Order: sequence, then C-alpha cells, then structure tokens
Amino acid sequence: MAASAQLGRAFSLVALFCSVAALTTGCGGESGTTTSARTSSSITTAQLSPCGRISPGSSSYDHVIWIWMENKSYDQIIGSSSAPFQTSLAARCGLATNYHNITHPSLPNYIAATSGLGGQDLQPFHTDCNPSPSCSTRAESIFDQAPSWRAYNESMPTNCAREDSGSYAVRHNPPLYDSSLTGCEQDDLPLTALTKDLENDSLPAFSFVTPNLCHDVHDCPVSTGDDWLAAEVTRLVESPAYRAGRLVLFITYDEGEGGTSNDCATNQTDVGCHIAAMVVSPSTPAGRRSDELLNHYSLLRTTEDLLGLGHLGEAATATSMANAFGLRARRR
Repeated sequence: MAASAQLGRAFSLVALFCSVAALTTGCGGESGTTTSARTSSSITTAQLSPCGRISPGSSSYDHVIWIWMENKSYDQIIGSSSAPFQTSLAARCGLATNYHNITHPSLPNYIAATSGLGGQDLQPFHTDCNPSPSCSTRAESIFDQAPSWRAYNESMPTNCAREDSGSYAVRHNPPLYDSSLTGCEQDDLPLTALTKDLENDSLPAFSFVTPNLCHDVHDCPVSTGDDWLAAEVTRLVESPAYRAGRLVLFITYDEGEGGTSNDCATNQTDVGCHIAAMVVSPSTPAGRRSDELLNHYSLLRTTEDLLGLGHLGEAATATSMANAFGLRARRR
C-alpha cells in the first residue's frame, strides 16, 4: 500500500472514530470545523477518546464484552501502519503492553481464557478439534458463572452451529466446548443478534464476540480486521449501555505469530507469546498503559471481579487488570 493511501485510510478511520467524541466533547474543535479539515497534530486525545469520561473506579459495570482477533503478535498491531484504528484506540483508551497468550494453537487459548484450565487439562484441545465427547470439558466456565451470557459469532449459519461453515470457525466459539452448559440454542447466536441487543439495551452480563475468519485477520490482512473493528467498536461505544457507564470492552488476540514456545503465559522473550490487549471503558483514563505481566487468565479474573464472581482455575492466582485500568471490582 502506498504511503499516501495508508495516510488516507488512517484519516478515514480517525473520522469514523471521531463520531465517538460526540459522547463527551464533540468532534472538530471550533463550531463548524470538521475533522477532515484538521491536521493529525491538532486532533487531541480528549476529542477522540471514548475513555476517561468518568473518574477511575467510579462505576460498577453490568456488561463485559470480549472481542477476540486471531494470530498476530503485539508489534504486528500496535504501531503498525496496517492497524491505525487499533493503534489510535490503544493510545486513547487502555493498553496492556506486557500481555500474553497461554499456548498454541487457537482453541486451547479460548478454553483457558473462559474456564481457567491449564497444563494437561488443555491437551485435548491442542488439535483445534470440533466439539465432541473427546474434545470438550465439564469444567465450569465464565458462561456458567455469569448471571447471563451470549456469544455472537459472525457468519455462523445457525444458532449454536457445531461445525465449520464458510468463514465461520467453530474452534473460535468457546461455549460449544463446555459440555455442562445449557442455553446454547438461545444464547450462542449469529453476530446480527448483537445489533438488536445493543439497540434494546438488553446485553447480557458477559458477551463473547467472534469475528469471521476474514475479519479476525486469520485469513485476511490486518487492515481488513482493523476496518472491521473501527465499525464494531464505534457502535459499541455509542450504545445506551456504554453511554450510561455500564459497559466495558476488552479486545485481544488469541495468540501471537512467529514464536516457538507453547508455554506462553509468563514468557517475555518469545514474540509469538506477546499480544495486544486493549481496554475500553468510560472509567479507563485515556492513554492508560500497564506493563504488568498479564495473560488470558488475567482477563478471566478481571471479568469475574467486575461481575462479582468467584475465580476459576488459573484465574485465582492471575493478576487482575481492574486496578490498572480504572475498573471497579464488585464485592463477592
């Protein structure tokens, strides 16, 4: 992509995200001035950020949403010319700079993050298998714990689909591997259902959002996923729940790329273990960064803390992200 095209794309994404600023300060500075007429140096963090609207720790969150992307290491996203939206979002909200996946390949990371399972308990999932009696777990998961849950899966052909279909990958749909879970047909839905839940302010306590194999950048360029995230994040932060200070969003990647280690949770040297994790909430100070050693178990613990739940498996000893990013934990 030519430099001029990259710059044009970056500004178009900034213009899209600028609509978020209307939640707080408005966009464009002086009355009548548009973003397209401004230079990037004159666009301030406050004008573009959906974060830092309220004091850190001042809100209890009723809704937690995870969006998981695929197979890219930290440096392939943060600061990349192919990911101007994510780089901008990280600069204007919260970014964990020392965040790690658990292992490779995809599926055991999804299982670890939602159930707290580790070590040998993850072995059945290392083939990225479809849900089956031999590729499932009866261990409690965040879907069991949460007062209510939904998984929203882009390109999934029917509710609770247990086989791959087109650009829908069942291995990226973790509730289907929880064999003790009920409510799959009602709560494991195509992504289109999210629109109605946002508009009706009827989100569950916990939501897992899975892009299709193109938009999660598994099969398509980073720029494609970046464009998709720009649109999705904008509609999330413009929702009634976010405007009311009741919604927090986490965006991360299942695993990094190019490394050799399968023991990633605390590995700070293997590039394939280091991934981006962004925190978007009204009480997360704009530009907040944390260099604490964090991983998918930290994400699970943080979600449990925010919703007032007990800690599953490895999440019990993981470092919470709540304090670092201005989030209030509920008392159990």
